[in-house]
Order: sequence, then C-alpha cells, then structure tokens
Amino acid sequence: MTTVAVIGASRGIGLELTRQYASDGCRVHATTRTPDAPGALGDVGGDVHLHPLDVTEDGQIAALAGTLAGEAIDILIHNAGINAGRGAGDAVTTARSMRINAEAPIATVAALLDSVAASADKKVAVMSSVQGAGKPRPGSPDLYGDSKGELNKRFRAIEPEWHARGVTAVALHPGYVRTDMTGSHASLSPEESVHGIRGVLAGLTAKDSGRFLDYRGRNIAW
Repeated sequence: MTTVAVIGASRGIGLELTRQYASDGCRVHATTRTPDAPGALGDVGGDVHLHPLDVTEDGQIAALAGTLAGEAIDILIHNAGINAGRGAGDAVTTARSMRINAEAPIATVAALLDSVAASADKKVAVMSSVQGAGKPRPGSPDLYGDSKGELNKRFRAIEPEWHARGVTAVALHPGYVRTDMTGSHASLSPEESVHGIRGVLAGLTAKDSGRFLDYRGRNIAW
C-alpha cells in the first residue's frame, strides 16, 4: 500500500489530494490546524488519518514526526501556505508569510525525512508557485511571490542533502486553481490540478530531483 502525507489538507488542493489518494486506496496522513473541527476533511472516506499541525509551531512539527516515526511515507506533499496579498505588508505580516510559505516547508520535510527515506517511493513535493520564479527582488510589491521565491531558494539549497538520502524532491506549481485563496475566477478546478499533480509525482524518477515543475510536468525556470 502506498502511504501519502499531505501537510495542509483542510481545504482546496490539500483536501483534494487527500480525497483522490484515499479514493485510490492509499493510506493518507493529513494535517489540519483544527482536528477537532476538520470540516470537509473529516468526511473523506478511506484509510485517512488526521493529525494536528500548525506549521508555525516547531513543537507541533516535532510531535508529528514522532507520531509518524514508525511509518514509511512514500509521498510527502507540503501544501500548507497563505496568501497575504500584494503589498509589502507590515513586519508581522511579512514574517508570518515567510514563516509559513518559505521556512515551514523545509523544516517539516526535514523532520519527516527519515520516514520518507524508509519508504519504497521516497518522493517529496513542496508546493511553490510560478509567482516565485525569479524572486525575491528588492522592493517587490508581491509578498506572496517573494515568499515563494524564498522557498524556491531554500529548496534548491537543501535538495542535494535530501537527494543524498535517496529522496526525489521537486518544487511544484499547481496552476491557477479555484480555492479560497485565489477566488472563483481561477482557470483550474482543484480536481484538475490534483489529477495533474498526481500524474507528475507518479512519473518522477531520481533524475527529476531538484526540478521546478507545473501540474502538467512542464519545467519552470527558477
């Protein structure tokens, strides 16, 4: 049985990843900040296990790693993120955006890397965005894009260490998806995006590690 961990699964892309993988018979470990009130995530059928996680809390990341220490995770997808909108933002907003979008994915993957390395597939995906390509830039008005650009930079720096453990890791752009974050005018449904993402992850080989791909498997320039 394939085991998948989805970090940030309560809605949107993360919720749909959980649904589709569970529907295909995978064991899915899905995180939410509100496990006592999981909403739609609690209605997903199949072999789904919910875990509490606020990615800004180091103690919760460590607790999740401890819970999953005996579990081999074939596919780890870090999907949790926020969009603070355009504008440089105040210091608190900027720090929170960078913490959630740029720092937490690296910290969470690092904490769970032993479980991934113990699996058969050994695959990791961090959800980035094409808006982060070429960023961060001094004076940029796009806090979301800058935070994803910072994630891309950190991912490229750490990925060789993960690859040395036998892990194939990629950064993924899910497309412009209709979620609470983007609104109703986006071009893709979560179902379409996740169908593509799953196809990309299924086809990954070790030589793909370190790439920046979109949901169709197309290369994105850093």
